[in-house]
Amino acid sequence: MGCFYSKKSKRKSGEKEEHTSTGETSNAVPLGNNTDEAPKQYSWDKREKVDLSHYTLKELKDVTVGRLPGTLNGEQFVIQDCENCNIFVLDHSATITIDDCVNCRIVLGPVKGSVFFRDCKDIKCVVACQQFRTRDCQKMDVFLCCATQPIIESSTGMKFGCFQYFYPELAFHFKDAGLSIFNNNWSNIHDFTPVSGENNWSLLPEASSVLDFVPTPDPESDFKSVRISADPSRSIVPLTKGGRRKESEESCLFVFFAGEYTTANARKLIDEAVAKGFVLIQTKEVLMRPEDVKRVFQNSEDDLVEWITKGPVVALELNGDGVVEACRNIANEVFSATKVFVSDNKNTSTRDVDNFFNFADMQMGF
Repeated sequence: MGCFYSKKSKRKSGEKEEHTSTGETSNAVPLGNNTDEAPKQYSWDKREKVDLSHYTLKELKDVTVGRLPGTLNGEQFVIQDCENCNIFVLDHSATITIDDCVNCRIVLGPVKGSVFFRDCKDIKCVVACQQFRTRDCQKMDVFLCCATQPIIESSTGMKFGCFQYFYPELAFHFKDAGLSIFNNNWSNIHDFTPVSGENNWSLLPEASSVLDFVPTPDPESDFKSVRISADPSRSIVPLTKGGRRKESEESCLFVFFAGEYTTANARKLIDEAVAKGFVLIQTKEVLMRPEDVKRVFQNSEDDLVEWITKGPVVALELNGDGVVEACRNIANEVFSATKVFVSDNKNTSTRDVDNFFNFADMQMGF
C-alpha cells in the first residue's frame, strides 16, 4: 500500500526557506508553484465578524437603550446588570435572558423561544414569547403574550396582565418568530415553588394601562422614529379577560376556518362584539384533524370536515348576556360569505366553549 505525503510549506518557516535556497538537493517533488499562492479560503473564513456587544446590554444605569427593528433578526440577546433603565428591544429574537436587573422598564419584541428573568427586582415589562420563566425575582409587573404556560420559580410579588402594544413592524415580527397573536396564555400561571397560605402571583387590575407602567421612549432617544402605541384598540394581540371572573353566565363560541382573511375577520368580529358591550374571554389558533371535528363540534361535523383540512382554525370565546344571538346576527350580516361556526343557542353554548378550548389545551400540551 502506498503512502502520499508532502513537504511542509516554505511559508511556515523563514529559516527553512533560507536553507533550501542555498541549493542543497532534495528528493521531494515540488507541489507546483505554491509559494506564490494565497492561503485557501474556506466558507467560515468569509463570514462577517460578529460583534457580540451588539447582542448584549450590560452594566447600564439611568439610560434609554435597546435595539431598533431590523437589528437583531432572530438572534439571541442578553440583558444584564442594568439599573433604572428604559429598555426597548423592538425586533424579533431567538431567546432573551435578563439577569440581575433592578428598577427597569423593558419592552421585548416577539421571542421565538424563551424569555428568562433571573435575580431581577422591581421590573415592569411588555413581553411576547413562546416560553416565559422567572427565577429568584421580586415585584414584577408583566404585560404578557405567551404561547405556553408561564412559569415562575422562587419569585414573589409577580403581577400579570394581557399584552397591549403596537409598533408598525410588530405583526411581521410575530410571524418571523413563529408566534400566533391568538395563542396567549398570559393569565394561566404555574408557580413551580408555591408557598402554603401565600400567593406569589396575581393579575393586574383589569383597567391597567401599559403606559402607567412602561413609558414610551424619550423623544430625544434613538427610538423617536418608531411609532409606538399602547392603546388596547391598536394592540397586535387581542385584549382578553383571561382567568378573571366572567361577568355573565352566557358565552358563545365563534370559530373561523382557514382562509386568506382569517386574522382580519377575527379582528372584525372582536371590534363588532366589543362595540356592542360584549367581552373577549380567550382566543386560540390550532390545527384540527377530521377525527377531532365530531368531538368538538358535535352535530355539525359533516359540514366542517373539509374545512379543517385547509389550515388552522381561529376560535374566540365572547361573553355577555345575549351574546349568542348577537354573534349569530353578526355572522349573518358581516360574515355571510365566510365559513364559520357559531354556537346555536345559549343552552348549548357553554358546552361548545368547553369542548373546543379543552381540546385546544390538550393540543398545546396543557
